[in-house]
Amino acid sequence: MRRSLQMSESLILGALLALAGGCMDAYSYLCRGGVFANAQTGNILLLGVRLSEGDWAAAGRYLCPVLAFTAGIAVAEGIRFRLEARSRLHWRQAAVLAECVILTAVSFFPLTMNLAANSLTSFACGIQAESFRKIRGSGAATTMCIGNLRSGTEALCSFRRTGDRAALERGALFFGLIACFVLGAVLGNFCVGELGRRAILCAAGFLLAAFAAMFARPDGQARSAGERP
Repeated sequence: MRRSLQMSESLILGALLALAGGCMDAYSYLCRGGVFANAQTGNILLLGVRLSEGDWAAAGRYLCPVLAFTAGIAVAEGIRFRLEARSRLHWRQAAVLAECVILTAVSFFPLTMNLAANSLTSFACGIQAESFRKIRGSGAATTMCIGNLRSGTEALCSFRRTGDRAALERGALFFGLIACFVLGAVLGNFCVGELGRRAILCAAGFLLAAFAAMFARPDGQARSAGERP
């Protein structure tokens, strides 16, 4: 597998983002009324179930995060269009910083504002899903696992068939991201038990670490002015 040329595709950044992704999903599900921050397939499924039951209020709880996630993708595209090659701060750094601010704000929302809190958390997840779509040159996700599970299994099957070590490394990459997501969920569960609605600050912390990491090159040295993160 080729070495990543950008810090935004590095293993360390992918791990930090996957930790944040798992933490956000655990937080929204455990602390904010059983809604997923990232897993929009689950929200859409539950939306359909509630519609079939005629429970319109409950259906809205799942529809709003889906719409917010979609809006986050659109906003990430807007950030890229406005900042790409026009700012000393790379657009992906701006996207991560925006996520940090949003999640920090969510930590102050009381539990009576779960709909707004979940919508904003999903909005942040949409920004992340659109901004970071490759790790080490391979298409990968840091906010969900199903694509990584498919790609990782496919890579391991390819390695078994051909003995290609690059395929083995790709498989390890995808399953490593899944492991980081699970670890983020474990930490999110622990933080919810200890911190309650403030637990989302754990995810914000991982994102802040990712923001700081993007000031370095993949080889661990500081970036020079103008160098792409």
